[in-house]
Amino acid sequence: MRCLNHATKHTQTRSRQAKKTLIYKLNIIEKTKEIFTHFEIFIELSEKLKSELSKRIKPVNFKKGQLVLDAKYICTKSYFIHKGILRTYYFKDGKEITEYFSGINEWVNSPKSFIHQVKDIYYIDAIENTQAYCIDAKDLVYLFDNFPEMERYARLSMGSVFGHLMERVTSLRFSTAKEKYDHFRETYSSFYHRIPLRMVASYLGITQETLSRIRAK
Repeated sequence: MRCLNHATKHTQTRSRQAKKTLIYKLNIIEKTKEIFTHFEIFIELSEKLKSELSKRIKPVNFKKGQLVLDAKYICTKSYFIHKGILRTYYFKDGKEITEYFSGINEWVNSPKSFIHQVKDIYYIDAIENTQAYCIDAKDLVYLFDNFPEMERYARLSMGSVFGHLMERVTSLRFSTAKEKYDHFRETYSSFYHRIPLRMVASYLGITQETLSRIRAK
């Protein structure tokens, strides 16, 4: 009887494991379809390219507050946000300085570090629970070398990283805190209200007290 119960429990355990494996595989398939849909906005995907993308682009999840990239290391991966917000920042005189924020359907990396495979100043963290896809720099080089259409995709989509840097330069041209805040709200209109005030103040280069007064008006 004891052997029978043991065999039954073993069968049930294997059944649960098989079910979990199946659910995991189905989730991967669904996520792969999602990223294909995004790519097809910009380029036509051949079956061969789909196969290579599915091998190289992987889903990844980050918890709120989790460090995605530490500046102590070379940035070897680029992240495409499916849900959530990531922040790019650096330290100056021991203080966090927010460089820019990235939301849904945007690629995020440390540009200089990712392209040249050297260390740079930028850290990346998750402002909220975030679902993303990641691709390794070496895999991206392979795709560029073997699929010319990927270069077109890069120009049209991955330029979001440099777009944020240009917006950052633009924001520095505004002289008053109110002008900077208005530009910030316009730039991040879809999710600025979900960003913690201390990070907004850091991005604008003002104190939280000043930011609170601007918001009150």
